[in-house]
Amino acid sequence: MKIYTAENDGFLKLSFTGELDHHGAKTAMKTIDGLIDDALPRNLIMDLSELNFMDSSGIALILRVSRRMSDIGGKAWVENPLGQPLRVLNASGIDRVVKVFEKAR
Repeated sequence: MKIYTAENDGFLKLSFTGELDHHGAKTAMKTIDGLIDDALPRNLIMDLSELNFMDSSGIALILRVSRRMSDIGGKAWVENPLGQPLRVLNASGIDRVVKVFEKAR
């Protein structure tokens, strides 16, 4: 899995590609913690449009990122989940805690 970043005016966008599993989530969280520490964004977007697999470790990562952003007074949300990752998000009910914006079809 790879994470591409873009930063603009208080927004930090993280675009995930590949597979987000236990191994990927552990590495990704270390990377994301560093990015948050460096940028101190007000808003963090997790774009999942290029993610083709996610398990419960991805849910845990999303929740941790959301909590981390809340701790620094910011907000985090998920955008553009598709296919299997979207099904995992829907099954988890995560949208009760973190906003999930689906891509218009």
